[in-house]
Amino acid sequence: MGRLCLTRLDLSHFRSWRRGSIAADGRPVALWGPNGAGKTNVLEAVSMFSPGRGLRRAAADEMVRRPEAIGWKLSGVLRSLHQVHEIEMQVEPGQGRSLRIDDKAAAQLALGRIARVLWLVPSMDRLWIEAAEGRRRFLDRMVLSFFPTHADASLAYDKAMRERNRLLKDMVRDAHWYAALERQMAEAGEEITSNRLRALHLVAEATEEAETAFPAPELALSHPEGEMAQSAADLLTGYQESRRRDMAAGRTLLGPHRVDMEAFWAVKGIPARDASTGEQKALLVSLILANARGLARDFGAPPILLLDEVAAHLDADRRAALYDEICALGAQAWMTGTGPELFEGLGDRAQYLEVTEEAGTSHAEERSAP
Repeated sequence: MGRLCLTRLDLSHFRSWRRGSIAADGRPVALWGPNGAGKTNVLEAVSMFSPGRGLRRAAADEMVRRPEAIGWKLSGVLRSLHQVHEIEMQVEPGQGRSLRIDDKAAAQLALGRIARVLWLVPSMDRLWIEAAEGRRRFLDRMVLSFFPTHADASLAYDKAMRERNRLLKDMVRDAHWYAALERQMAEAGEEITSNRLRALHLVAEATEEAETAFPAPELALSHPEGEMAQSAADLLTGYQESRRRDMAAGRTLLGPHRVDMEAFWAVKGIPARDASTGEQKALLVSLILANARGLARDFGAPPILLLDEVAAHLDADRRAALYDEICALGAQAWMTGTGPELFEGLGDRAQYLEVTEEAGTSHAEERSAP
C-alpha cells in the first residue's frame, strides 16, 4: 500500500503563526500545549491541503494573522502514493486563495486528486443531535473523499436550485422558465444521490471487515418528504409536480439538499441521537476510522487524519485502541491535546511537538516521547 503524508509544512502569517516550519516523517504527529497556543491552527493549515474551506469552514481573509493583515501563505511537501508534490497556496489582501502544485497554477479541486484529508473536531460532538444540515455537510465531506467530482455535481445542483427558488419567490408560473433548471437539478441530483449511496456502501464494507474497539455505526439516508427520489426521471417528475407547493413555501422542498444521514449503534440497536455523549463520540471516531479504511483500499493509501482534542474525550483504554488502529492503518494523524500524558500510548510510534504562544505568536518545538 502507498503512503499519503505531509513531510513538511511551512506557515506564514496564518492565524497565530507569524512563521512556522514543521518537518514530519510520516508517523502520527502529536501536538500538545495550553489552550489558545495555536495547535488547532496547525490542523486547520493541514486541512487546507484538501479542496474546500478547511476544518473551520472559514473565509480566506479570516485566516489572516492580525494585526499585520498582509495575507497568508502555506506551503508543503506532500507524498502521495509514489509521487512527491510541492504545494503552495496564499492569499493576498482582498483576493481569493491561489494554489500552485509543482510550480503550476491549479484549481482547488486538483487537490482532491492527490490528497485525502479527514478531520474530527470538537464542534462535531453535537453532530447527531443538531440540525440535519451539519450531518449532510459531514456526509458530503465523506463522499468527496471517495469521489472528488462530487463537488462539481453539488455546485451544479446548487446553482440551478438557486435560480429555481428565485422563480418560485417571484411567483413565476410559466412552465418553460422551469424546464431547463429542473432538468439540470434532476441530472445533478441523481449523481449526488448515487455518490452518497456508494460512499455509505464503501464505509459499511470497511466497518464489517475491521476488528475495532469502537462501536460499529449503521448509516442510512432519509428525506423529510418521505421516500427519497434517486433517479433523474423521478426527481424531474417530483420537481414538476411540486411547483405549486414549492411556490407557496418560496423554496424547493424536494431533492438531495434536504436529505439527512441517520446513524444507529448496531449492537444496542439505538439511534445515535439517543446514545450518551461518550457513546456518540465513540461512534464518530468509529465512522472516521471506517472512512479511512475505505479510502486506504479505494485510493491506495490511508488519508491524512486531523483529530482535534480527541484524546481528552476518550478513556485510557479507548485512547490506546485509537492509537493502535491509527498505527495499524499506517495513517499520518495530526492530533492535539493539552498535555503530553494524553499521548503516552503512542510511544515511539509518533512525533511530538510542544506548541506555545508568546506575545500573540505561536511556536513549536520537537520533544521526545512522553
